[in-house]
Amino acid sequence: MTATTPEATEKTGARTDEAAHLIADARERIDALDDRIIGLVQERMAVSAEIQEARITSGGRRVNLSREMEVLGRYRDALGRPGTALAMTLLELCRGRI
Repeated sequence: MTATTPEATEKTGARTDEAAHLIADARERIDALDDRIIGLVQERMAVSAEIQEARITSGGRRVNLSREMEVLGRYRDALGRPGTALAMTLLELCRGRI
């Protein structure tokens, strides 16, 4: 086990160069995943806007609460209680506050 440079320890919290490199690589993968997630959320927002416009143009309401309950349930089932909070955030981003 070799000690790390102070810079590597400060950036990663690791105590060895090997761990610092592993953490740095994993953080790069997380950053790439975050970029993909952000892109998907933006795409979801655009699709949601299309749905809302079609619903309103046809005389319907902007929000379909039963559909939102389905989305909340899907996220809760897949991710547990924090999934519900994530779904609520997505719904708010896609339709605004109701």
